Amino acid sequence: MTLLILAALFWIGVHVGLSGTALRGKAVAAVGEKRFMIGFSVTSVVAIFLLVLAWQNAETTFLWAAGPGLRWVLAALMLPAFVLFMASHKRNPTAVGAKGLGEEPRGIQRITRHPMLWSFALWAAIHIIGNGDSASLVFFGAFLVTALAGMPSIDAKLAARDPEAWARFSARTSIIPFAAIAAGRNRLALGEIGWMPPVVGLVIWAALLHFHRGIFGVPAILM
Repeated sequence: MTLLILAALFWIGVHVGLSGTALRGKAVAAVGEKRFMIGFSVTSVVAIFLLVLAWQNAETTFLWAAGPGLRWVLAALMLPAFVLFMASHKRNPTAVGAKGLGEEPRGIQRITRHPMLWSFALWAAIHIIGNGDSASLVFFGAFLVTALAGMPSIDAKLAARDPEAWARFSARTSIIPFAAIAAGRNRLALGEIGWMPPVVGLVIWAALLHFHRGIFGVPAILM
């Protein structure tokens, strides 16, 4: 368990402590954006490899049981996670750039500024609750912390690029899904999202629901 905790802290440190703080700017100033991104990518791969390896070999303690009814709920919640993930490839804040901040938020951006991070946060939280053991709490908890901390971190980076454009963009969007729509600062336009994210998300969700035992060794739903 100690190695798993250290691997989780290493993963969080790379993505929150380095990428999400002023250390990133200092590192980029020292080595350049391209070299930093190469180094960051390599370090991320090493970090996730160590995290998965530590999780697979960690001793674990049973903490709680997710009953059949709850597991059905958790399985159902994975569907919006997949849809958010697929929709994020069309419009997401990390690909907007300073120029894009001045554009009207469209598609999934009307619902949330961070669809991909929300998909990871949902995935991690669902597996923490569903597994109910200490090793899963640390492993998936590392991804949950990274996803949740990444949202304000990305917002801060975009705000620094163009404060005026960011003020307009953030006023029409929200971190919390549907918050801007509920507040009347935006509107729901499902047609802008298109048919592909929900359809592909549904196919992936159904496939993993069916093959979860074969791929990961445990069923997604206990009958």
